Amino acid sequence: MIRANGLVQEYLSYLQNVRGASPHTVGAYRNDMSLFVNYCTNREIDPFKAGINELQGFMADQSIEQKAPGSINRSLSTIRGFYRWMVRFGKRPDNPCGNLRNLKNPQKLPSVLWEKEMAGYSELPEKLGILWPQRDKAIIMLMYSGGLRISELVSLTMDSLLDGREGARIIGKGGKERFVFFTEEGISALNDYLPLREARMSAAGFDAHAGSSQVFINSKCRPITIPGIRWIISKYTERSGLGKRIHPHSFRHSFATHLVNSGCDVRLVQELLGHASLSTTQRYTHVNIEGLKKVYEKTHPHSGKSASSVHGNTNSSSAGRAQRGKVNGK
Repeated sequence: MIRANGLVQEYLSYLQNVRGASPHTVGAYRNDMSLFVNYCTNREIDPFKAGINELQGFMADQSIEQKAPGSINRSLSTIRGFYRWMVRFGKRPDNPCGNLRNLKNPQKLPSVLWEKEMAGYSELPEKLGILWPQRDKAIIMLMYSGGLRISELVSLTMDSLLDGREGARIIGKGGKERFVFFTEEGISALNDYLPLREARMSAAGFDAHAGSSQVFINSKCRPITIPGIRWIISKYTERSGLGKRIHPHSFRHSFATHLVNSGCDVRLVQELLGHASLSTTQRYTHVNIEGLKKVYEKTHPHSGKSASSVHGNTNSSSAGRAQRGKVNGK
């Protein structure tokens, strides 16, 4: 077990220091490796000599524990990477994961706010007057107008903002750099918030103008955290009345969906999101199709979904039958 922990830590250090993985990614890999090493230890299996049968057993054990296919596949991806690392550096002659396939994972469409819903949600901080309205609106608008990941938002510094605060330089996953841009409403929300941030930080004895200091802070003038952002969004979602599962990543999903719906080239959306693979971005074309389907079902008189509304209006139904009679030549 000591040897296992030592090699796993060596692998995680390699990911962080050589591959440039974020602390969040390294933490996820650590959890996945701990699951696998513990599984092997409990069954007296040497994880460094494990073969495909042992790996299949691990996947079956995770399924028995009712882990989602996506979670099991992520763990398998981590283990694959670990064995690739071992082979590359001569710690093992082969990778036992070579012929091991992922579990089928039903594709779930991301949680999205449509344009009117997004416009209403962005007004909640001002309407409700809870927490820190100016900061919270800036958080929502920057995640939406810039398509930011939550980790990218919390790591945003004063130095990373572009001239005029029209956008920012972002270091995304794997240390990949990109530029994001903010809408006029996003810039306005940021400009409303920053003077209040400066006043609070100065009153607390902090240097509000330090370029390396984070843009978003909490009520104690400390850098806001990822759990802090999630908590803030949950408070507004509870009172939004939308009946949707809205989380910080929903704004990034909405950003991409609205761009695709407006005809933006999917490769440009890929660049703005910082996706390494185009296939990751292409799921937003499916969101567009799903949105069109919902509009069709709601409005087309023969879709079946609008039957109750049609029968609920006798005059409209009669007019519809009369019109169909003309079309059919009756």
